[in-house]
Amino acid sequence: MKLFNKRNKNYAQIFELFTEESWSENCKKYNKKISLLFSGKKHEVFIDVKGETITYFIGLGKADLQNFEFQQVAMKFSQTQKKNFQAVSTLILADFISEKQFQEFIKGLFLGTYNYPFEKNHPFWNEKFELHFGNLSQKKLDNIISRADAICEGQTACQDWLNKPANLKRPDTINAYLKNLAKKNQLKYTVFNRKKCEEIGLGAFLSVNQGSAYDAAFTILEYKTTVKNAKTFGLVGKCVLFDTGGISIKASDNMHYMKSDMGGATAVIGALIYASQMKLPINITAILPITDNAVSENAYLPSDVITAYNGKTIEVLNTDAEGRMTLADGLSYLSKNYKTDVLIDLATLTGSSVRMFGDTCGAMFSNNENLKNLLIKTGDKTNQRVWNLPLWDIWKDDFKSDVADFKNISMKPIGDCIVAAKFLEEFIEGHPNWAHLDIAGVAFGNVGYAKDKAATGYGVQLLADLIENYH
Repeated sequence: MKLFNKRNKNYAQIFELFTEESWSENCKKYNKKISLLFSGKKHEVFIDVKGETITYFIGLGKADLQNFEFQQVAMKFSQTQKKNFQAVSTLILADFISEKQFQEFIKGLFLGTYNYPFEKNHPFWNEKFELHFGNLSQKKLDNIISRADAICEGQTACQDWLNKPANLKRPDTINAYLKNLAKKNQLKYTVFNRKKCEEIGLGAFLSVNQGSAYDAAFTILEYKTTVKNAKTFGLVGKCVLFDTGGISIKASDNMHYMKSDMGGATAVIGALIYASQMKLPINITAILPITDNAVSENAYLPSDVITAYNGKTIEVLNTDAEGRMTLADGLSYLSKNYKTDVLIDLATLTGSSVRMFGDTCGAMFSNNENLKNLLIKTGDKTNQRVWNLPLWDIWKDDFKSDVADFKNISMKPIGDCIVAAKFLEEFIEGHPNWAHLDIAGVAFGNVGYAKDKAATGYGVQLLADLIENYH
């Protein structure tokens, strides 16, 4: 990525931005016939060719648009027009744009180049492609490009791992990747295999892994800043590489989408990449309990009673409620062995959250008013929205068990995402600043770059922004 504060005399390619208002003020400077085809509405694109220069008129919509909408417009623009772009020096014209808005636009341009599998073969990643923008100092432009670069690297990694078919993401493959990532970004990397997990007592996680043909990989990644007294974030990402449902097997119609059941983990990986590339003055301890949920002669069974890491016992009523089993041990291991100021877990956890919110937002649960408000605010700012749901104790009765401390689901056909959150609360070891994000509806869905459902990258920008601006 190259971004320079300059303006040459001649360009083969120009991106000119307009709101509806700025177009109506300035349209007289252009051929009046253009107004028949372009009015500055959001996502409108008009291509004007004069001599050697191709100018793309890009519509942003109404002037009061939010910052994230600049990213949306740029992303759609680079997705839909990529076959036309040239790898040349390109002028961006937008006199009315603020620094933050321009930053979002640049992020969107590059995020819009994503396709699975991600390779930098789009013209924007070509050595000869550079962007020229005369309205901001070079120092500010350098800052914008380093942020865009870090967010792109984090989000494209997130999308690539989520989109990979099941046979290309076995535990050993993702662990080789994480080991490499740790080396590249100076992260501390630790992994516990099945034998080690048994020694430590990660019983809830192991119950899911016991049906797998592949070894467990309870993985811990730590990012440390050199800044003294920095805040520490604990992140746990559900990392079920493929979810058959186990013995409580899923219906086959949409089972191929279950390669996306590691959406919590990929959001965490993306945020870790961003934090380490930007050298953010915070610490992160991330736990990814990596396994698949398979059907085999060793698979855990409905009615099994499992002892979790913290000693609490769980009666398994449904082996497809496996995410909360792996997260239970991830949360209690993190809480018991590390000191964190903030604890957040993310998971593609329940169909209940999808039925409630579709693909509009994640379901959020938190025991801390400040964290709750901050997540809502950050979600609105990044357009990776969350909606708060209650953690009332009345829901606890629904998963009390006769033969163990808890059942892993309620048998009532209601509120499963709330029951799951209340279940997880039993494993945070009294952490006063915890949030659980159920992102089942938003991590994987309709996207501009693919015909079928695919990874959205949800969670990376939400976490990155939250971590970077946390006080």
